[in-house]
Amino acid sequence: MSGHSKWSTIKRKKGVADAQRGKIFTRIARDIAQAAREGGGDENSNARLKLAILKAKQSNMPKENIERAILRGTGKLDGADMEEVTYEGYGVEGVAFLIDTLSDNKNRTLAEIKRVFNKAGGALASAGSVAWQFEQKGSIELAGDNLDFDTVFMTAAEAGAEEDVVDDEGAITVVTPREAPASGGRSADRGGLYGGKQ
Repeated sequence: MSGHSKWSTIKRKKGVADAQRGKIFTRIARDIAQAAREGGGDENSNARLKLAILKAKQSNMPKENIERAILRGTGKLDGADMEEVTYEGYGVEGVAFLIDTLSDNKNRTLAEIKRVFNKAGGALASAGSVAWQFEQKGSIELAGDNLDFDTVFMTAAEAGAEEDVVDDEGAITVVTPREAPASGGRSADRGGLYGGKQ
């Protein structure tokens, strides 16, 4: 026998699991608050908020926590002022990085990113030295048995998707400009993907 009680083992494992869950909930709550701050607290007219709430539900985040994060984001509840900042840098072999962050303390975030770059043999770069190599795009992925590529292509073209429509083994991806309007005249989700210029 190890000399440890079964209760001690359970308590230690539960403590680790609770800490991990707490970190996940904190990150999701920040995403929800930021989305509510930028697009309002109505998930039906805010695609980014709707996605953040979906992630929260998938992680079994309590409903009260979700509502509190929305209220904090819309300014109806006091809380830390979160700010989005993009950092640029170069990794090993000159690989370019754009890092989007959401933080209540820019100085702490900057120090942490510098530490990660230095540890991995990279370097933080000045603003604009990396961003010129990239274009931000929106990405809409459709999947289903009844999808017709030509219909999706024509619908996307009529809606103003001036970029590309790709058929990839049953899933169709529509690439749009970052600020392209979504259905109903709403702005597309800001969480676009980065694609290097050719």
